[in-house]
Amino acid sequence: MPSPASSHILLAGLVTTAVGFLSAFAVVLAGLRAVGASPAQAASGLLAVTVGMGLATILLSVRTRLPITIAWSTPGAALLATTGAVDGGWPAAVGAFAVCGVLLAVVGLWGRLAALTAHIPATIASAMLAGVLLDLCLAPVRALETTGWLVAPVIGLWVVLLRLAPRWAAPAGLVVATGLAFTSADVRALPAATWLPTLEWTAPTLGVASVVSLAVPLFVVTMASQNLPGVAVLAGFGYVAPWRRVLLTTGVGTMLVAPFGGHALNLAAISAALAAGPEAGADRGERWRAATTAGVGYVAVGLGSAGVAAVALAAPGGLIEAAAGLALVATLAASLRSAFSVAPHAVAAAATFLVTVSGVRPWGVGSAFWGLVAGVVLLALTRLLRRPRLDI
Repeated sequence: MPSPASSHILLAGLVTTAVGFLSAFAVVLAGLRAVGASPAQAASGLLAVTVGMGLATILLSVRTRLPITIAWSTPGAALLATTGAVDGGWPAAVGAFAVCGVLLAVVGLWGRLAALTAHIPATIASAMLAGVLLDLCLAPVRALETTGWLVAPVIGLWVVLLRLAPRWAAPAGLVVATGLAFTSADVRALPAATWLPTLEWTAPTLGVASVVSLAVPLFVVTMASQNLPGVAVLAGFGYVAPWRRVLLTTGVGTMLVAPFGGHALNLAAISAALAAGPEAGADRGERWRAATTAGVGYVAVGLGSAGVAAVALAAPGGLIEAAAGLALVATLAASLRSAFSVAPHAVAAAATFLVTVSGVRPWGVGSAFWGLVAGVVLLALTRLLRRPRLDI
């Protein structure tokens, strides 16, 4: 019979897996489809990134004896959904994923690049992320008009759980939405073979537009919205994240899963607290086992994700997207709060937000990059003009 401590560890690990996967798998699928993946390629990407984060979690938690949990980049997937197809199509997007992995690994090796990344004001990075998330968070509102009879129960459950069990609001919404998808004849007609895990290889290609539009913003939002908060979460529970080892592992891991459609691996933020906190047991020295359990869970879920992807992609229009949008509302709120938390940065943050939301694509480069540029430049000009002049 397992001891109470072992039960806490097992339960915490399984909850981490459930929350980590269910709260955002639809966002990942939406992002991959938006940048040109076919249904089979999107399913392959979900499989690759889920198994990849599971293996990376197992490796890091076992080697360091720390409750380190690796996740996919949910803000990064939202960025893909907003950016859309780039010049070169899906192979170019895959190339951008690989470049993002290279940048993550280089940050782990070269501290100066990490310092340079840290110099991007958090307000500007948050404003860019808010602009990326806005369109996805509008999906539930739009879906009420087209498939309201399916979407309304999902929204109702989400609202109730926000009050009773906030952690489970987004996962429960996605589970219910997936269940309601079976009201569609297309979903019920899916062959059994769709549940078999299948990887689709895509040879990456590189182009200036895809690197600037996807790789650089993907790297920035992954660092600012996942890795740095993940370090803070671990620190809050008394753990020091092995920064270099984490970045090297996730960077190399991203490069390995990219040709199969995986977009980015990073340190978990929200789900990290589940394995590192008291829910994983009173003994802080043993909580790494909860992270390891979560890693094993991710591998298992990843191998079964093909069927989940098939159901989500065949569901009635707007249903799964609406549930994914609900899952991102809290992140949008936090991003807006951070973006406008510093009064002198407010105008620059607003410019970043507006340019990102606009969807403009000069020279084929996506609006997220231009939003970041607009905010940084405007903030720099504002600071320069505010400098006191010396009387001569």
